[in-house]
Amino acid sequence: MRKMGLVYDPIYLEHDTGSHPENFRRLEYILEALDDYGIRDKMVEIGPQTASVDQAAMFHGPAYIEKVAAFARQGGGYLDPDTVVSSNSCEAALMAAGGVITAVDSVIGGAVDSAFALVRPPGHHAKADRSMGFCLFNNVVIGAMHAMNTHGIERILIVDWDVHHGNGTAEAFYSDPAVLYFSTHQQGIFPNTGFASETGSGAGEGYTINVPLNRWTGDSGQYIAFTQILEPVARQFKPQLVMVSAGFDAHYADPLAGLEMTCRGYAQMAEIVKRIAEAECGGRIVAALEGGYNLDVVGHAVSAVVNVFGEYGVEAAEPGGAERRFEKPVMRIPIDEAIKIQKKYWKL
Repeated sequence: MRKMGLVYDPIYLEHDTGSHPENFRRLEYILEALDDYGIRDKMVEIGPQTASVDQAAMFHGPAYIEKVAAFARQGGGYLDPDTVVSSNSCEAALMAAGGVITAVDSVIGGAVDSAFALVRPPGHHAKADRSMGFCLFNNVVIGAMHAMNTHGIERILIVDWDVHHGNGTAEAFYSDPAVLYFSTHQQGIFPNTGFASETGSGAGEGYTINVPLNRWTGDSGQYIAFTQILEPVARQFKPQLVMVSAGFDAHYADPLAGLEMTCRGYAQMAEIVKRIAEAECGGRIVAALEGGYNLDVVGHAVSAVVNVFGEYGVEAAEPGGAERRFEKPVMRIPIDEAIKIQKKYWKL
């Protein structure tokens, strides 16, 4: 068993989005599942700090930060067509970014071996000057910048397995060779970015790896992408910290997409990420919650991942009814295209 931190604060429930798919019940169901599996009692609970304006401004423009704060003070509403803000949303969002900062501090400082930041609102679509896709501030970007600026970390691997491409994160580090950004996502859906040909620019060329997957790809396609692209590249990159944008909306029962993954598939990806972290950086992993909108699923899927990182020896159930799952034989064309492109930069 490894010492794993759980970053959580009730303020995350006060980001009130009503009947929106990204709502506070997600965290309640996740916490309930962690309790039911007997995992939460084994984790080290870590209270997050609030990100300061200066910390948020490592990525976001001060004018944008004030825009979010002012909109919340006025009672909120829709900041963009997808993103809901309530009166407490700015406070929750700064605490979400601060939660990832706290997780980074705890892992790098050695208080825990790894950490899962159970935060909301999510972050990986947020750009420097705009909200997008349910996201206000980019939690993982801010956490990564904190790791570099405060702790002197020189190489960070960010693995984004949310079903939607993390366009905000990719954009933040597109020209930065200090961050290797790896994303598997369903192609042809929001935000319609993340093509395999998007590999970075300038000094960062080759440090962005996008693997857009066909609908119904399932666990087996993810396994191919993670073992044939991510793992060999990460071993060459040699990260000093691994961060995960942990979305769970690629599950077959999730209402917003159709990659047809299972909880076992999430555990399989977590095993590969853990293997990389153990080989390259002493097992240091910071994961942050992104998407995942089926309340019957998300707690089990998160528990499957946390169980792997913490080595708790439980097996997460597969909710939703296996008969609903429809995984086609792997359509390797997009994966092979990504491999072909990345061979320009890495030994694959």
